[in-house]
Amino acid sequence: MDKIKNNDSYGLKRLESKNAKNAIIQKLSQDFNLTPIIAEAFYQQVSVYFSEHSNISLSSGEVSYEAVCSTEPAGKHIRLTRKVTCRLKLMDINSDFDALANFGLAGMRRLRIERLTRQAYDQGALLTYEDLALLLTTSTVTVKRDFAALRRNGKTIPTRGWHHDMGRGTIHKTQILDLYLQGYLFSEIEARTHHSETVVQHYIQDFSRIVLLHHKALSVDQIRIATGFSNRLIEKYIALFNKYDAQKNSKLLAIFDLAKKKSTPRTL
Repeated sequence: MDKIKNNDSYGLKRLESKNAKNAIIQKLSQDFNLTPIIAEAFYQQVSVYFSEHSNISLSSGEVSYEAVCSTEPAGKHIRLTRKVTCRLKLMDINSDFDALANFGLAGMRRLRIERLTRQAYDQGALLTYEDLALLLTTSTVTVKRDFAALRRNGKTIPTRGWHHDMGRGTIHKTQILDLYLQGYLFSEIEARTHHSETVVQHYIQDFSRIVLLHHKALSVDQIRIATGFSNRLIEKYIALFNKYDAQKNSKLLAIFDLAKKKSTPRTL
């Protein structure tokens, strides 16, 4: 079949200009006094944001929830923080029902707190007491009480305070890295500390960043400014490095060999 010479005889360009995309671009241009080119650039960028935060597939029992990115520093206003869209397993019939049957409502709620906070952290976000209270249809007072009970049982739950090295979080991170450098497998560390392999890998990355900056002769205060970690955590990580470096620890050598390879620029 031969193509027609005037393929716009049907007014295709005019029809295309009437689609939803162009209608939105026209409204952006009009409402915000933008040129059509700038309005289209805004549209394209907003489309990317929309795809990142709303285009998420869910399975049975799961919810999509916006949580604060784990890299956001403490003290920053919640409205100004970057958010991450997380897929969270709010209800897991088998494990939740088993916890309910054996430990009652409080036991099931605490199991869900462990699951939700760990899933959010594995996706690069941190849930707050308020987030958990909303997700679990309870009060922040109840959530805080659940956290206290979990901690008494040796559980460490990822929160913003825990992540930013306040209180027991610093000690716990150092203990987990100590186990890793002693040669324990990820499965063994998870059984001992209830931290997933993904979380331990996060700790290893943070540890390598701090030590590499220490090797560049940066002070503890300079490393704190560069990384956002507390002086206390930085000092403990440097002490841990010195301890295992003196032993020529193979796990330690492997960490920094990999870190150096990642940081070396590739040549053409």
